[in-house]
Amino acid sequence: MSKNLKNITATAMLLALEIILSRFLSYSVWNSKIGFGFVAVALCGLLFGPVYALILGGLADFLGAVLFPIGPYFFGFTLTAMLTGLCFGIFLYKKANALKILLCVFINQFILGLVVNSFWIHLLYGTPFSAVLIFRIPQSAILLAVQFVTILVLNKLVVPQLKRVL
Repeated sequence: MSKNLKNITATAMLLALEIILSRFLSYSVWNSKIGFGFVAVALCGLLFGPVYALILGGLADFLGAVLFPIGPYFFGFTLTAMLTGLCFGIFLYKKANALKILLCVFINQFILGLVVNSFWIHLLYGTPFSAVLIFRIPQSAILLAVQFVTILVLNKLVVPQLKRVL
């Protein structure tokens, strides 16, 4: 099987995993979401780079929102999901270390997750931006720690095994 076909097949399986983790195995309320959907996108970034991870992030958000809606579909969240995948791919592909993982997770949680997604929530629901931002700070802090540790473990234990079969 060609390497490109293996990458596409693995990305499709990660897409299904992301939708399951994000839509069925996460805690979600109208302005906050805590879960492990990031695992699939981070793995895609670690294994295949920014283009695959960007596409995975966007497709997973769009398909998850259409097939299993939590609220109204809004393209802004899809854009953030794409940028999150891009960030994972840029920082983690072929060169992940603790500092790059921390920087990547910080950008994803505090710039994309906290600031940008809070802005989307503000636009979508008319809630004051500062109120949304303040309410979401603890979520971002918790997810920063969870994502950092999880990606460190994935990079050390899972990615080497997956690279041998892909």
